[in-house]
Amino acid sequence: MTKKILFCTYCILSIFSAWSQQKETNSGNTFALVNLERHQFKFNFLSPGFTYEFAIAKNVTASTSLGLGAATYQEGYALGLAMNNRARYYYNFNRRIDKGKNVSGNSGNYISGAQAIFFSQLRLATNIEGPKDFNVGFYGLVHGIQRTYPKGFNFTAELGAGYYQGDGVDSGYGPLINFTFGWVATKRRSRKPVFD
Repeated sequence: MTKKILFCTYCILSIFSAWSQQKETNSGNTFALVNLERHQFKFNFLSPGFTYEFAIAKNVTASTSLGLGAATYQEGYALGLAMNNRARYYYNFNRRIDKGKNVSGNSGNYISGAQAIFFSQLRLATNIEGPKDFNVGFYGLVHGIQRTYPKGFNFTAELGAGYYQGDGVDSGYGPLINFTFGWVATKRRSRKPVFD
């Protein structure tokens, strides 16, 4: 089951990467970027790890991150290394621009399809009953906000819900809460807004 999840994740990220490369050659159409960063790499401090986010279309990005995370659902909790994947749609860039607010570093609010994989090999704690080598995958929707400040400091906060699929343990429904604080290592666009 874990191999299937990893393979699907790889396929999805490969498709997003291909779309990202295609949009660079198709400027002027619906794939043209307006306010998004083409690529954004962030080191996370609170839950040590990293995040990579890249634009795939106007107001749409894909991101993947690796770091500490917690799965919490009907069966219990698992705390340890997690891989989070998102397909984000930023919906308030124009409103932020109209108010004179920063949009660089993908500073905006978004809704997102979310996937997370909680690996058994690097689990720190759990109260879920089952074999020692179980994995848990999350599939759901989240609402999030992301802000990047002039010196590169960044925070992201997400709240959502979805289905936790157990591999070796029972599955169930539960919330997803995610907060990261870190520093964006890649160069960001000018703080001046870019219009259509």
